[in-house]
Amino acid sequence: MTNPILRRRFLQTAPFTLAALHAAPEIPASFPQQEPDLVREVVGVSHNNLKRVKELVLARPSLAKASWDWGFGDWETALGAASHVGNRDIATFLIEQGAPPTLCSAVMLGQLDVVKATIAASPGIQRIPGPHSLSLLSHAKAGGAQALEVRKFLESLGDADGQATPAHTPEEFIGIYKYGDGRDIEIGIRIGRLQMTMKSAGSRFLVPVGARSYHPVGAHAVRIQFAPDTTGMLMTIHDASLVVTARRAS
Repeated sequence: MTNPILRRRFLQTAPFTLAALHAAPEIPASFPQQEPDLVREVVGVSHNNLKRVKELVLARPSLAKASWDWGFGDWETALGAASHVGNRDIATFLIEQGAPPTLCSAVMLGQLDVVKATIAASPGIQRIPGPHSLSLLSHAKAGGAQALEVRKFLESLGDADGQATPAHTPEEFIGIYKYGDGRDIEIGIRIGRLQMTMKSAGSRFLVPVGARSYHPVGAHAVRIQFAPDTTGMLMTIHDASLVVTARRAS
């Protein structure tokens, strides 16, 4: 037999219990834009984690078109990430979910007819690098055997390989640089190349463009200039109208 007191208590509390179970999710601060953390994650995992890519994109299909700025305007899409590392499965999945195909993805996937037609329609486009300043030919190499004919075609053009990696290692620039309110930029060398690391943007290789002058990969308009003065080494970053000066602390 039902206890009338317990039944009455249940009826009194039921609306609040059901409301709690069906409470609306918290609205993100970025609404209606996609949450930045999700965008960054899907681009990051699109390099090598098909399982996580599927989880994210199937839950939010528009993430198939996600693009992230790794620093100084080095924009990379989820498809761009899969393309430059040669991850065919992820690239194919993203395109199936609505990611617009690109010349870089066509090169990596070995779509020779598409590559030839695109270059014929826009002569010189083979010289335009992809994310992180990676050349079109490097995408063909990442595509392996299935992109071999595309690789041969690009090699025949003679100008699809971008800049060569510099042979020198300018160790005089290595150190921790301070700027602004005490924020750090670390300059180091990895695999023979100068590299800058910032907490807000991760690590970027630097490409030489002149005496003591560089640009970060994927950001050809930015200039980073090193110059010694009486108190040590200075680094000046010119990003359009923004000029940031940092001094080496160690």
